Amino acid sequence: MINVLSTNITSPLGLTTEQNYRAVLSGASALRRYGPKAGEDRGPWGTTEPFTASLFSEEQRAELAIDGHTFFEALAIRSVREALSHISLDVASPRVVLILSTTKGNIGQAVRYYPSEAAAMIAKAIGVTTTPIVVCNACVSGLSAMLLANHLLSASLYDYAIVVGAEVQSRFIVSGFQSLKAVSAEPCRPFDMERNGLNPGEAAATIVFAAKSPSDKDMTGAVGWQLVDGAVCNDAYHIVSPSPQGDGLTNAIEAVMKGRDKQQLASVCVHGTATLYNDQMESKAIQRTNLSGVPLSALKGYYGHTMGAAGVLETILSMRATDDGIVLPSKGFTELGVSGKVSISSEPRPTDKTAFLKIMSGFGGCNVAALFEKGAWSKGQVASGKVTLEKVQTVRLTSADGTSPTDIYKQQIGDYPKFYKMDILARLAFVATELLLKASSQESEADKGHGSEVAVILFNHSSSVVADRQYLATIGDDEASSVPLSRERFFPSPSVFVYTLPNITAGEVAIRHHLCGETSFYILPERDETLMQQILEATLAQTNATSAISGWVDAESETCYECELSMYNTTS
Repeated sequence: MINVLSTNITSPLGLTTEQNYRAVLSGASALRRYGPKAGEDRGPWGTTEPFTASLFSEEQRAELAIDGHTFFEALAIRSVREALSHISLDVASPRVVLILSTTKGNIGQAVRYYPSEAAAMIAKAIGVTTTPIVVCNACVSGLSAMLLANHLLSASLYDYAIVVGAEVQSRFIVSGFQSLKAVSAEPCRPFDMERNGLNPGEAAATIVFAAKSPSDKDMTGAVGWQLVDGAVCNDAYHIVSPSPQGDGLTNAIEAVMKGRDKQQLASVCVHGTATLYNDQMESKAIQRTNLSGVPLSALKGYYGHTMGAAGVLETILSMRATDDGIVLPSKGFTELGVSGKVSISSEPRPTDKTAFLKIMSGFGGCNVAALFEKGAWSKGQVASGKVTLEKVQTVRLTSADGTSPTDIYKQQIGDYPKFYKMDILARLAFVATELLLKASSQESEADKGHGSEVAVILFNHSSSVVADRQYLATIGDDEASSVPLSRERFFPSPSVFVYTLPNITAGEVAIRHHLCGETSFYILPERDETLMQQILEATLAQTNATSAISGWVDAESETCYECELSMYNTTS
């Protein structure tokens, strides 16, 4: 359990939490239609199809710009600074950590391509001196980042965590979702009969967390919000499509709500992307966990899908609305279009309850649930169990060995044809895991029936750079180029796009071995064994996992890679 000290939302609807909340209450939406103008065959970023999105205007971008920083970095910096302006916090203290949640960071820029480099720039600008951590866990990144903050603060590794989720749209992202036929040309309609896809969105959102109540006499003992508990569960079903019955999300919700009174929930803030399969899956998970009577709030009709920012942004709005005794309406909803029994409305509803559940699901099979509650701030350091890890076995693969992951697969594995669809990063993790399980005499978790007890926690520096470059090649010249695209060179590849999310590597491992525990991917400025071990231990102390596959998996090119994974068991 950790405490919320301050928040901010910076979006096309406003530059503060209050501005955004009032805009949503008034029914305002930042969604606008974009596409080729009359007489042109290309829309924004060279896209060929119309789409609806929530994007900052040129005037807003100019207002938010900071010299020497990309717009993505400036957006995150502005949001963090606004959140910090309401509290007194020595951000330079070694007890403060910055956690950045994003899926693609500076992908549309020619500088600081790696998210870890952008995070370092953001940390420097706001004065944080500790190593920043990037959470890159697809759509659930924002909620995963808050759970990481809970793990680290509960383990007494830090006293404060600044969690900022940020996303800026680009040709890379929009064309990728279009290649998957997931983008709607009209405003999205979560859970509605007529829903037909998501709307991309831009935003930054920040929550400052503390492990204990602040020392400032004006704040100590005040009534505030707490992140009470959370869980991450993989459904081990498919890297893109969710489990039809919502198995992973069901497990995450049950883990969080076990022993707790569901009748005390004011709302469930759903993921609600307005895609056919996601909303259907969420409805089934909600019904299976006996939450059908709890009001749902789906907020993407106001902001679109802000990806790395979504979990943080939607959590902040849910806190603010619950403060006012309101369940926010789901804009765009008219008629129920899912088979699971849920309670959703396009009108605001009153509530006198002071807790809500936030849920999200994403590519790679990851599902997250987190419980937030309003009450007296906890006094003193949050207590946490400790774990001791035993390293059972380690496998190392590097390009210096002169043998490729594909060669190893052919020579020692050879029974999983899907391997050939994977990018180099996923192949590295897959092969290393196969060798690791054999070397450690671990039978398949599918056979043992303990898949929920194994976590997969991976790290690297360069994110999914190889797949990113391969995908860019399918949509023409680099976005920083002044050479215009031609229609003949614009062929977005969905099979390549899905691997531009590094957490897909963990998803592939989970699917292969039916591992339904936590899967997470973190990006660091450089390989830091101490920090990696701290994150792993703090995570296992807060979950039901009794073992983990964890380590470094990085690839700069097909011929320059490094992977070192270990199998760990908990001993206490």
